[in-house]
Amino acid sequence: MRIGELAAQTGMTRDAIRFYEKVGLVTGRRLTNGYRDFPPESVAWPHYVRTAQTLGFSLAEIARTGEELRAAPDPAVALSALFGEKIRLLDARMAELAALRAELTDRVGTGCPLRAVEPDGDGATRATTRPLAHAIRPVV
Repeated sequence: MRIGELAAQTGMTRDAIRFYEKVGLVTGRRLTNGYRDFPPESVAWPHYVRTAQTLGFSLAEIARTGEELRAAPDPAVALSALFGEKIRLLDARMAELAALRAELTDRVGTGCPLRAVEPDGDGATRATTRPLAHAIRPVV
């Protein structure tokens, strides 16, 4: 099927299909006239890509795991394992964000928010003049 047919059957634009082809998420062959030709089984894959994106997977993750899923003896089992790993990553990220939120909350009203916050003897916190280098972390 040509790109227009694939776009119509998936509800996507031709540009989206071209982009997916460019990054290796869908594959078609070129006919002698230069038109793209996609096999009928190509229809299901763009739907999977869109669904995976709504579930928080990046296009890089989808591309990396796509061939594994297609080659798996039981794709449902492989997909469940993939979801389990994504949940573990989300839990770790949520814990990091909760710790960052708590640290930011402790810094509200302390003057310079980039100074280290250390507990006083009575359990309160106070800003010190020592800069806090570890507070600035890259977001992954």
